[in-house]
Amino acid sequence: MCIPRPYEWQRRSSGQHAQTGERIYSIDEAFLGLGPRMAAGDLTALGRDIRNTLWKLVGVPVCVGIATTKTLAKLANKTAKKIPVFDGVCIWEQTSPRWRSKLLAQLPVAEVWGIAGRLEKRLAALGILSIADLAAADPVMIRDRFNVVVMRTVLELKGVPCIPFEEARQGKEQLIFSRSFSAPVTTRTEMRQVLTAYAQQGAARLERHHQAAKLITAFAGTSHYAQEHSFPTVLVPLPAPTTDPVVLAKAAQRLLPHLEEGTRYARAGIMLTDLRPATGQQALEPFRYRHEEQGIATLVEQVHRKVGKDLLGLGHAGIRPRPHWRMKREMLSPRATTHWDELASVRAD
Repeated sequence: MCIPRPYEWQRRSSGQHAQTGERIYSIDEAFLGLGPRMAAGDLTALGRDIRNTLWKLVGVPVCVGIATTKTLAKLANKTAKKIPVFDGVCIWEQTSPRWRSKLLAQLPVAEVWGIAGRLEKRLAALGILSIADLAAADPVMIRDRFNVVVMRTVLELKGVPCIPFEEARQGKEQLIFSRSFSAPVTTRTEMRQVLTAYAQQGAARLERHHQAAKLITAFAGTSHYAQEHSFPTVLVPLPAPTTDPVVLAKAAQRLLPHLEEGTRYARAGIMLTDLRPATGQQALEPFRYRHEEQGIATLVEQVHRKVGKDLLGLGHAGIRPRPHWRMKREMLSPRATTHWDELASVRAD
């Protein structure tokens, strides 16, 4: 079952990565698998219940398409969206077979999820112009002429499920900590404090997501409008995945020798990549991190949550008073959707 918002298909891109053929999911659609017991019930009533519930709770109008495969569910959704008689809900298998055949013969092959651009032209060279033509094609021939992704599309149009549901991604793929400075940073001493503070924040975020980093990138840059230009970057592989704030800070500080003393840097940051589950196989003794085993990052994160982030820091990140390079936030808009203490107050007299 496919549940996109009504304008999703017009503004979505081709739906297929140009180089890998991997399908790109839009952020405003979702697939839902129906169990045997649910699939045997009144699917039209289920679709209308989904529409009404989302409208009532979120205020977002949606269309629902239900079919045996993801590709057909997308077609069902477009049908529900374009043909008023369906009133926003189309159960593909409950429509007339003759009507479905006529519809697919009229729709160009580009209307299929993942078919567009050069792929459409290559199909046209084989005489495949409509969705009906693609559904009738030999899957083996399609695989040989194109790739296995297009073959799966053909099988899905025939009613054979070939695109599995993906498990929810655990954790982050990368973490970036970077801000523009309120005042330029011109010395390596100040930049050491910046990088140490960001490394400490990165360690806390890794702890929160139960992940460890194997690669850290540190960078800095001047303003693009300045007369002087300097954009140093270092890539530091770590001996083993870690959440140790001391190790991350030392790795980030390898950027310092690449800085030009006196240059007015307007921005700096770190990026943590090659993230892995922190509960993975333990590293051998020579590659273990002492501060990580003592739970330093966890302790610092607990203190920050209880008393605030400006009262405790490791090494150069603990320098007080507040650094002059910190971003000014006196005019920050209220964050009512993410901070309890900034919720809007309404008073009726």
